[in-house]
Amino acid sequence: MKKQKSAWRLLAKALGEKASKCDKEADKIALIRLLITLQILITNFFIIYGVIRVNHFPIDKQQKIEVVIDASTLPDYQTPQPRKTNRTFEFE
Repeated sequence: MKKQKSAWRLLAKALGEKASKCDKEADKIALIRLLITLQILITNFFIIYGVIRVNHFPIDKQQKIEVVIDASTLPDYQTPQPRKTNRTFEFE
């Protein structure tokens, strides 16, 4: 029983300072803080899982992507015309 109280005491202190002088009230506040922390961790887990699932990161698979460009359909490269400016950009 001593170890459980000690573990709870350490967990409560890790969540923040004691919120009240009354031990029962401080334990309730520590439990609320624990629930909020667990909710944040679970939410972050699902966000990361969604990113991995939607983007199809190859975790255990080898994905091969092949890109083919037909150069015969591309137009010849043309040098762009020089830009015309109204100012000479000299010191005045």
